[in-house]
Amino acid sequence: QVQLVESGGGLVQPGGSLRLSCAASGSIFSINAMGWYRQAPGKQRELAAAITSGGSTNYADSVKGRFTISRDNAKNTVYLQMNSLKPEDTAVYYCNADLFTSDDTTFAYDYWGQGTQVTVSS
Repeated sequence: QVQLVESGGGLVQPGGSLRLSCAASGSIFSINAMGWYRQAPGKQRELAAAITSGGSTNYADSVKGRFTISRDNAKNTVYLQMNSLKPEDTAVYYCNADLFTSDDTTFAYDYWGQGTQVTVSS
């Protein structure tokens, strides 16, 4: 009953930019933290960036200074602006939200998007 839909992935040359979006919809009461994780082939999924409902942010060391996470609480949407992209940023990027549904306002659950491919290559 809750969906996270990502968009904005694609192929970009090294040094280029992409902007990912993730919109949460469904029976949502409120959203706590939202974040972007990524998983490269043969590697574990890792946190790229996260943002709280109050706007506090956290970044992986590998993306600091290049990626910017933001959110629009009115639209239940989180964004990831990725600049100065490197080949090692190539991965499937997953949106995550820790949220309360309208059916259960006492316990927050994690929800995931389906993933969007980002490929950085010349």
